[in-house]
Amino acid sequence: MPYVDTHCHLDHHEGLTPAEQVERARAAGVTTMVTVGTDMASSTQAVRTASRFAGVWAAVGVHPNDAMEATPHVLEVIDRLAQDERVVAVGETGLDYYREYTTPAQQEASFRAHIQIARQHDRALVIHCREAWDDCLDILKDEGAPERVVMHCFSGDLGVTKRCAEAGWFLSFAGNLTFANAGDLRDAAAAAPLELVLTETDSPFLTPHPHRGKPNDPSYVPYTLRTLAQTQGRPLDEVEAAVEDNTRRAFRLPPKDTPHAV
Repeated sequence: MPYVDTHCHLDHHEGLTPAEQVERARAAGVTTMVTVGTDMASSTQAVRTASRFAGVWAAVGVHPNDAMEATPHVLEVIDRLAQDERVVAVGETGLDYYREYTTPAQQEASFRAHIQIARQHDRALVIHCREAWDDCLDILKDEGAPERVVMHCFSGDLGVTKRCAEAGWFLSFAGNLTFANAGDLRDAAAAAPLELVLTETDSPFLTPHPHRGKPNDPSYVPYTLRTLAQTQGRPLDEVEAAVEDNTRRAFRLPPKDTPHAV
């Protein structure tokens, strides 16, 4: 059964090289990964890493916690990287009011610029949103959302789930879905339309149960998929097939029988 990790940071792991993570992922049945940059340097590296491995793609952008770095020069580099054939998404971008590393105004300016880049180059927009849902959704509406939007590490409530589903945006669930105290998140996952759900690790962060406390890597994404299937009350193979198909639509990946596909 093939698994999908739509959001990992292969170059952020302190104990495993990208090659070692890909090898572990392959052994666990994970066939498709999107490795995500969080600033200019890591986005550049994400493109290089994706180019080394079949089935690995890249997302480029400036994380909202680093929004003060989204200068015109940096955004110009992100714009150029977004045109690479291995890049399938722009982000992670968005709003994070939980941490106060950058001001809301800095985050909004960076967010709007990323929306424009994604739309200009027909890339999916990968959004990080934490405790800022109203502003996040308002900005998307005001700026004009790209055709394909992915809510990374989704943490919204039932109301946000409904608003995203009505807009046709993808909801990507991470390892925190398996946490004992994540009842509200599982309620949201249960309400999410099957045709819009994705799975991710956000590795090396958010390691799922029962490995919580250890560094995360893409080989652990099956734990999240199994929890998602249980939450939705559906057979595992049905949810797996849906996630694989959703991933191809969300990131506009090539068919399985083309080079670099899985």
